[in-house]
Amino acid sequence: MITEATTPEFPHNPSVFTSEVNFDNTEVAFQSKSDLKLRKAYWLFKMVGRTSFVKLGKWLTYLALKLRIPIAWIIRPTIFQQFCGGESIERCAKTTKILDAYNIGTILDYSVEGKETEEDFEKTAKEIIKTIGAAEGNPHIPFCVFKVTGVARFDLLHKINEDEKLTKDEKEEFAKVHERIERICETANKARTPVFIDAEESWIQDTIDSIAEEMMAKYNDENAIIYTTLQLYRHDKLDYLTRLLDMAQKKKIRLGVKLVRGAYMEKERKRADDMGYPSPIQPDKESCDRDFDSAMVFCMEHLDDMSFCAGTHNEESCMYLVQMMKQFNIEGPDPRIFFAQLFGMSDHISFNLSNAGYNVAKYVPYGPIREVIPYLIRRAEENTSVKGQTSRELGLIMKELNRRRSMAGNRVNKRSRNKPQSA
Repeated sequence: MITEATTPEFPHNPSVFTSEVNFDNTEVAFQSKSDLKLRKAYWLFKMVGRTSFVKLGKWLTYLALKLRIPIAWIIRPTIFQQFCGGESIERCAKTTKILDAYNIGTILDYSVEGKETEEDFEKTAKEIIKTIGAAEGNPHIPFCVFKVTGVARFDLLHKINEDEKLTKDEKEEFAKVHERIERICETANKARTPVFIDAEESWIQDTIDSIAEEMMAKYNDENAIIYTTLQLYRHDKLDYLTRLLDMAQKKKIRLGVKLVRGAYMEKERKRADDMGYPSPIQPDKESCDRDFDSAMVFCMEHLDDMSFCAGTHNEESCMYLVQMMKQFNIEGPDPRIFFAQLFGMSDHISFNLSNAGYNVAKYVPYGPIREVIPYLIRRAEENTSVKGQTSRELGLIMKELNRRRSMAGNRVNKRSRNKPQSA
């Protein structure tokens, strides 16, 4: 059990700390973006910040898909361009080169969702293996990532999670799932490229956890090649972290963990309420924040046995980790510690951390436009539901545009003052 008593030197009050990292520095945050791109981003965040617009847009998008109405022409230059790197690994190259220039890593994320056939699952597995191939030997792609539901049927995972008896066909189906995941992890191990196994809904997560633990036990020797993901908006995951470390120490492997707050809160609470079981979600944001930061403390205290990635858009948690690294006398580019944010969001965190010398990577989703629409809709809904996210993005963009206008005006005035006066 992790309690606050175990970490007295790091009280849960990140706002008291200071460092050279300044998330208000918009010049650094948006140095890769032109004025035109900034204004475009401002418009997009303005739109996705409106709940009614997002709901209407979701309905119209799915209607267009159902009726086979072409919509790529409007999605590609807008929300797709903001939150995705391209339609293929090759087309992500332009995006990754920009991130490379500012020492921000790329995590190629094949974001095709909702598939149900063996053919689709095999196609996804092969695509994930392609991302590992692109990452091998490339310091600019520090991680790869996949969701188990990308290579397995959701209902099958749920049935296993509920410990229900599988039919002969289902056993054969799961054997294929296991083979795909094994192939991905074995490829990652041979390439020495770490891979994240993403967390998903609680009613399939035990199955995913078991798979992740098995793959870590097999491939995490002196290096963390396989990373499992913990969603700290769940009230049971802090204790699970201690059990994971105990497992890793007993098996003499290196634990790999990605910490996130979570992505399915509303769905989780609704299902628990509809089905009449206790919600697995934290009672409030404060509890979630406390557990997330406590998990980071735990990871910092056990760096001899583990590596971790703090996947967060929360400024206080990022600053908290920066200060802890200083307290532990750990340099910014220590390979055991990474920060990560989603492409198209929180550039003020990513670019300022990288500028100060810390390891940072961006999740860069990609895939055919029609196939990644579910992902894009979730991003829009997330920006609407996360308190303060959109307003913070808008405020920082406006601050930078105003700064640039002011700088341009100063240059014009300076030239006017220095211009020789005619007789």
